[in-house]
Formats: sequence, C-alpha cells, structure tokens
Amino acid sequence: MLNSHVRPALSRVVTPLGAALARAGVTPDAVTIVGTVGVAVGALAFYPRGRFLAGTLFITAFVFGDMLDGAVARARGSSGPWGAFLDSTLDRVADAAVFGGLLLWFAGVGNSPVLAGVTLFCLVGGAVVSYAKARAEGLGMHCDVGVAERSERLIIVLVATGLGGLGVPYVQAAGLELLAVLTAVTVGQRFVEVRRQVRLAGATSEVGHR
Repeated sequence: MLNSHVRPALSRVVTPLGAALARAGVTPDAVTIVGTVGVAVGALAFYPRGRFLAGTLFITAFVFGDMLDGAVARARGSSGPWGAFLDSTLDRVADAAVFGGLLLWFAGVGNSPVLAGVTLFCLVGGAVVSYAKARAEGLGMHCDVGVAERSERLIIVLVATGLGGLGVPYVQAAGLELLAVLTAVTVGQRFVEVRRQVRLAGATSEVGHR
C-alpha cells in the first residue's frame, strides 16, 4: 500500500547511491547480505535486553539496504532471478530477527505473555502473507493486495518500538496489536484474491469449452 507512494521518493535518493556503490565494485548480493546481517544483529543484540530505541535506530540504518541492493543491481545491469530470490529469502530472515528479538524480551525480562503471543502472531502471520504471494505467483497468479505488506509491517513495528524506547506509554503494545490485526486482514485479502482468480479462470475455461 505504501510502496506506490513512498518507493518513488526513496528511489530518487538511493539511485545515485546505488550507482556510486556499483562504480566502487560493490555487488547487489553483498548489499543484501550486509543489510540482513545488520538488521539481525541489531534486533537480536538490543531488543532482548529492552534497548528498543538503540535497536530501532541500528536496524533502521540497515533496512534501506532492501532498496539499495536493487539500485546497485540496476546500475550494474545485473538484475535477475538470483538476486530476487536472495532478497526475498533474506527478507524473511530479517523479519524473523526483528520479531524474534521482541519475543525474547516479552517472554523473558519483559514478562508480558500477552505481548509475547501477539508478537509471535505477527511473526507467523507475516510469513504467511509473504508465502501466500510467493505461492500464488508460482501458480501463475498475482497477489499484490493487502493493507500490510512488508514495508508497512516494518514501519509499524519499528516506529512503535522506537517510541516505546523513548518512554511513550502504551504505544508499543498498541502498535503490535494493530499490526496483528492488519496482518490477519492482509492474509484474508490474499486468500480472497487468489480464490477470485481461480474462480475467474475456471469460468473462463468453461466458456472456452462451450
């Protein structure tokens, strides 16, 4: 949902940087891997200890690698299926680290079983959102629908967690609960969309055989 509005603006910023990195010999795969490692290290080093603001700032510095690797690939003329596969797969690793770090806090020192459960739901639900799209595309359909794609989910969890680290009351819990609802809605939207396409394909096939 945010992609169509935010990504064009960010692209104007990262494209020159991607071109500069490409000229320096940096590969898009290296950018993808460094970005994922940075997010994972930040999430798992800071969040389980309750250092939410520092962790969020650290993670945010590496999150933009998700767009930067594409800019480097375009500058090098090396975009292809391997890069897309690596990027999508490592996105799941980064997401798991963010929510896993929060889960460790809530299940441990944070002592909040409810928020631990909500965080676990967001982790699993986010994986289902991504899998539904990948599976639909593997079956020859498209599934770019939903109120909470990866960009939205990351923004919500990072903003809520960062503000929580600043001491703003209730915002982290509210953000995670909102994210859980939006994730569930997105899963439902993708099920409905794929079902609609399957039915449409079936109806078209029946008409073609008459």
